[in-house]
Amino acid sequence: MPYTVNCSILLTDLPLLERPAAAKAAGFDGVEFWWPFASSTPAADEIDAFVGAIADAGVQLTGLNFNAGDMPGGDRGLISWPARSAELRDNLDVVARIGERTGCRAFNALYGNRQPGEDAAAQDALGAESLALAAKAVERIGGTVLLEPVSGADAYPLKTSDDAVAVLDRVRDEHDATNLGLLFDVYHLAVNGADVDVDLKNHAERIAHVQVADAPGRGAPGSGDLPIQRWIGDLRDAGYAGPVGLEYKTADVHPFAWLPREERSA
Repeated sequence: MPYTVNCSILLTDLPLLERPAAAKAAGFDGVEFWWPFASSTPAADEIDAFVGAIADAGVQLTGLNFNAGDMPGGDRGLISWPARSAELRDNLDVVARIGERTGCRAFNALYGNRQPGEDAAAQDALGAESLALAAKAVERIGGTVLLEPVSGADAYPLKTSDDAVAVLDRVRDEHDATNLGLLFDVYHLAVNGADVDVDLKNHAERIAHVQVADAPGRGAPGSGDLPIQRWIGDLRDAGYAGPVGLEYKTADVHPFAWLPREERSA
């Protein structure tokens, strides 16, 4: 499938469990979500309802975040957050079990903000350890842990592809975990001032998932100045064969009008 819809940022006028069917009705075969529950360890009936909504819609879950905390409130992940380390670890098996039931194999682990009063080096050591544990949790189902640079959060330490790849290398070297990859979100990279063409060339072999939104504004492709379609072509030429996640904001009643229907699914 060429595209997958992030149902945590798109179709938000609908209840969460209705969004997979809406994505299917719009012509897409794939969906992805940020962590869709209020806690790291939701009740079994909550998980069943989520898994059932995806199955009933006839779409593939292509990506799922580990619990990242209160995203609207400014949290950006639990991976390197000492006070919430136990909560993160409790979340790992839940995520793996959802992946097992849905066929999802890509799991985004937001690294976490720098915490006041915490030593940055200690946070980074915890981050590497937590990523290794996450990788081990999803390894049994053939899963890959994703790590991404993020914009718009000053306390989030991974701003560039180089930042994220350095962490991936540390996890490999210190913990012998290799089922991790770079989440290449062209919006976050561009807003942070990256030369996306150079990043793509330098890190093509590390890219495990792609997400897009235009800038300025984080709108649909074509609403801003970024050459998104060219970048997608360059990624394909470089060997990226996975879906492209649509992770943009829009108030348009036709949120996918920019993309011909025949190009939305395989």
